[in-house]
Amino acid sequence: MDDHIMDFDLQQALNEVSPQRREYALRYRHEHDQRLCVAAFRLLHRALLHEYGIHEPPLFTIDTKGKPHLQEYPHIHFSLSHCREAVACAVSDEPVGIDIESLDIIDERVATTVMSESEQQQIASAGHTDVAFYRLWTMKESLYKLTGDDNNGDICHMLDKMPPVVFETMVFPHSVCTVCRYNTATS
Repeated sequence: MDDHIMDFDLQQALNEVSPQRREYALRYRHEHDQRLCVAAFRLLHRALLHEYGIHEPPLFTIDTKGKPHLQEYPHIHFSLSHCREAVACAVSDEPVGIDIESLDIIDERVATTVMSESEQQQIASAGHTDVAFYRLWTMKESLYKLTGDDNNGDICHMLDKMPPVVFETMVFPHSVCTVCRYNTATS
């Protein structure tokens, strides 16, 4: 979607989304967060229309790991994410995970908590340490959204012990986005 988060009529958009998503969006206290929630849903709805010809607003069910699924279309997989200035959506016939994060100053305490020593070295030696950090972070988050497995809480070594997956990372002026899929290529 090319729309800016502030460029759509929130009240009108809330009336156009499913009652389920409207209720979810209105749980957010701040209007900006409501807009991000609605924008992510609208992006999903647009992708479902474009890729599968589905016109009605989708309804979700939540599995035991907290992952949302399309109630009427269990064969279609999706993942949503948002950061301060953008939303992201991935839709596929196969499981998929996506994460988008705003490029920001890296908090060293956070970096040492969520990155392994080798990842910290990769970040430190990168030309753009912020991009390197958020590339690795979005890889971890998209992997978690794909598998639902948090590696027993060991986020530092999550990428060391992952199933065969493929990552596609895109860097934008103010954010980094990564899509994660299972590697279905055969050798």
